[in-house]
Amino acid sequence: MALPIARPVEKYSRRGISIFLWLDKIADTQALTPTRAELDGGLNLSAAIASISGFTLENQSIETPDMSDGFDSSIPGSDKAEDSSLVFYEDKVTNVIEEALAKGKQGNVVMLRKGDVPGSKSMDVFPLRVGSQSPAYTADNEAAKFEVKFTITRRPAQALAVPAVGATAKKALS
Repeated sequence: MALPIARPVEKYSRRGISIFLWLDKIADTQALTPTRAELDGGLNLSAAIASISGFTLENQSIETPDMSDGFDSSIPGSDKAEDSSLVFYEDKVTNVIEEALAKGKQGNVVMLRKGDVPGSKSMDVFPLRVGSQSPAYTADNEAAKFEVKFTITRRPAQALAVPAVGATAKKALS
């Protein structure tokens, strides 16, 4: 039996495509699935982001060696999201991001990995708390920046479908 031929992968760069939003609240607290209205009302952080760290889910395997074999086997253990951070370019005129992401604030970073493509299962939601916010001082020839460090407060929701445009309006009418 012949294996199916996969079509070539259409590679892309996340820069200029991926969208990063801050949402103070998501009504669906169980599934962490934002509505179109919630996405549209979120704070778009994308143009201010200089670098990203973390925002991954990792399994902590459990070693299970036994006396019958010299090989140390393992089994999947619990999942953990490492602490994460975003480095932003500082805005000389406003403090919108600094105020939205003040120390202690709780909210959600929503990532539309492939952009705002309704139906695409490329939306990730990380519920978190701001652990710190610190300006980065340097004498180097570079733009002013500040770093916001987050702790992930519960299991992120990954590979969610991006809601359709007008989806909330249709729901409200039915």
